[in-house]
Amino acid sequence: MIIRLFVFTLLLLIFVSCNSVQDKNQNRPKPGKKEIVDLNKYLVQKDRERIENYVERKNLKMTESPTGLWYLIKSEGEGSYFTDNDKVIMEYECSLLDGTCCYSSKELGPKEIVLEKNEMGAGLNQGLKMLKPGGEAIFIIPPFLAYGFVGDGNKIPSRAVIVYNVTIKKER
Repeated sequence: MIIRLFVFTLLLLIFVSCNSVQDKNQNRPKPGKKEIVDLNKYLVQKDRERIENYVERKNLKMTESPTGLWYLIKSEGEGSYFTDNDKVIMEYECSLLDGTCCYSSKELGPKEIVLEKNEMGAGLNQGLKMLKPGGEAIFIIPPFLAYGFVGDGNKIPSRAVIVYNVTIKKER
């Protein structure tokens, strides 16, 4: 009898607790479109400030594109610019703003990608189109042009700003 009373009381407490948590979540207002837009603007501005601080600290003469990609073209290369569907073979180092190296062709070998048909993110695809075979550049890519809120599921964390140092192989 005591055991039944104890089990009944325990179940009643669990039931009441679950309902109160559910009620709290139901009463919480969901963010509207304006709140989401404002949050995104805030995050983009914070990322921009982080990039500006990095550029200043490293004394780099970088340019920001209209899309938010930061770039420094060290050498444009020779021939014609890369376009969608071109195969690009590059030596690279991909790191975070704090200097942590995520990926490097020194470890993994040169990377071969087809522009706009890869998992590299819009920022790197945009940057590579600024180069020709043999070109060299530094790209700083904010999260919304890289791996966003999820990261790459491996070495690039959520909301990371990515720094790419790239050198394009001369052959196409």
